[in-house]
Amino acid sequence: MRAPYACDPAHSRGREFPIEQSLARGPRSAFQRDRDRVVHSIAFRRLRHKTQVFIAPDGDHYRVRLTHSLEVAQIGRVIARALGLDEDLTEALCLAHDIGHPPFGHAGEEALDNALIKHGGFDHNAHCLRVLMRLESPYCEHEGLNLSWEMLEGLAKHNGPLGMVPWALAELDAAFPLELREWGSLEAQVAALADDIAYDNHDIDDGLRAGFLDLDELLTLDFVADQWRAIEQKFPGAPQDRRLRELVRSQIGLMVNDLIAETAARAEGMGSVGDVRAAGRATAAFSAGMAENERRLKSFMYEKLYHHPQQLQTAERARAVTAELYAAYAQDPSLMDTGWQERLPAEEPQRSRHIADFIAGMTDRYAIAAHARIYGRTPEGLRNV
Repeated sequence: MRAPYACDPAHSRGREFPIEQSLARGPRSAFQRDRDRVVHSIAFRRLRHKTQVFIAPDGDHYRVRLTHSLEVAQIGRVIARALGLDEDLTEALCLAHDIGHPPFGHAGEEALDNALIKHGGFDHNAHCLRVLMRLESPYCEHEGLNLSWEMLEGLAKHNGPLGMVPWALAELDAAFPLELREWGSLEAQVAALADDIAYDNHDIDDGLRAGFLDLDELLTLDFVADQWRAIEQKFPGAPQDRRLRELVRSQIGLMVNDLIAETAARAEGMGSVGDVRAAGRATAAFSAGMAENERRLKSFMYEKLYHHPQQLQTAERARAVTAELYAAYAQDPSLMDTGWQERLPAEEPQRSRHIADFIAGMTDRYAIAAHARIYGRTPEGLRNV
C-alpha cells in the first residue's frame, strides 16, 4: 500500500516539456517512464566502463558505475517497498544518480573542475541533471529525456537542500524550478542512503578481493567484528571467501533494517510528501548508533582504500590524463568528434563548458584511447587491479 507521504505518479508536477498523450507508449506511470528512459539512455550504458573504486579494472569481478547503480537500485527498492514509497521513482533515482560522473571518477572530476575554474567549475551532481535535461537528447520534440519534476528534484537534492548552486544546476533550475532549498522527497532521501549502504559494503568486497584491505584491520571496527564472529559461529567450516561475502550481506541487512525502522519512526504522522519536504530535517536516516558506525566505516575506507598510496598514485595519473585531454581539445577543437566540433560555441564560458561536456561523457577506456591518439602513447599506470 502507498504511504500518505509517498510520491504519487498520478499527481506528478509534470515535465518540462508536456507530452502529447498520443505519443505515450504503453500503460506506464510517470515514474515508470522515467526509469525506462534512464535505462534506455546512452549515458546509462556508458556507466559499464566508468570507474567505481578502481580505474579501468582488468578483473571482471570488480564493480563499475553500472553494476554499482544496479546494486543501489536493488537496495532502494527493498527499502521503498517496506516504507510504502513509490518503488519505480526510487529505482529510477538509484539508477540515474551516477550518470554525471566523468571518466576516472573523482580524479576526473577534479581535473575538469580545475580546467573550468574560470568558468564556473564542474560538479558531477549538477552534470547529472545537465546530461538528463540537455545533453542526452533522443527525442525529436525536445532536448533531454524530459523526466518528471519529482525525478529531477530527487536527483538535484537527494543529499538535502542546496545552499551553493553550481552554474549547471542554476541554469536548469531557472528553466524548470526544482525548489532547491527544500528537502527532497522520501524516495530521493532513500536513494541517497541506498547508495551509501551499497558502496560502504560492496567496496569492502572489492577492496578485500584486490588486497587493498586487510581483514584483521577491518575487524578493528567493533560492529563489523560482531557480525564476523556471528558468521564464524554459524558457518565454522565454510570457506573464507564465502564467509567474507556473508559478512557483506550481513552488514547490508543490518543497515537496511536500521534505516527502515528509523525512517518509519520519523515519518509517523506525516500526511503528505509536502510534510517530508517541509520537515526541516532528513526524514530518511539511520539511528544515532548506526549513523556513528557508518561514519567510522567511511573513515576507515578512506584511510585504507580510497586514499591507499597506490590508489592516490593512480588517481594522480588519471587527473593528468583528463587535464591533458582538456588542454588538447581547448587548443585544437578539431580533435573532438565531428558532432561536438560542429556544435562548439564561439564564446566563453559556453565554449569551455562544451569541451568539458565532451570529456565528461567519455568512459575510462575511451578517454585512455583518445589520449593515446592525441599524444602518441598509451597512458601508463592507470590500472592497479
